[in-house]
Amino acid sequence: MATDRRVSRVAELIRREVSQMLLNGIKDDRVGSGMVSVTDVDVSGDLQHAKIYVSIYGTDEAKTETMAGLKSATGYVRSELGSRVRLRRTPEVVFIEDRSIERGNRVLSLLNRIQEERSVQNPLDDKYQDSSDES
Repeated sequence: MATDRRVSRVAELIRREVSQMLLNGIKDDRVGSGMVSVTDVDVSGDLQHAKIYVSIYGTDEAKTETMAGLKSATGYVRSELGSRVRLRRTPEVVFIEDRSIERGNRVLSLLNRIQEERSVQNPLDDKYQDSSDES
């Protein structure tokens, strides 16, 4: 139980510190080509490995460039974490692109389109639906 809390605390610390580094620490231009945010950090139970999930806004080309920049910055990120977060051993860092927000937006737009198509096909249904809700 206590180790779960410790792992969660370390993951949150890493998320916060890497977010700060993305804002003003990483000098690689490729990282700046797309807007990047840390969505989650998964730290192993022994605190030796950290998967850092990032969401990147931009074109596919910008996403690819940004991931390449992040991959080349892993050494810098790890050494910075070592000085910012007090741990016996600084975890190995891996950046993983998180596309869940993108998928969620796609699902929402599909649902909205279905709703619009239904209201165009059956405009009276909405009218009757509204009046039946009131009774």
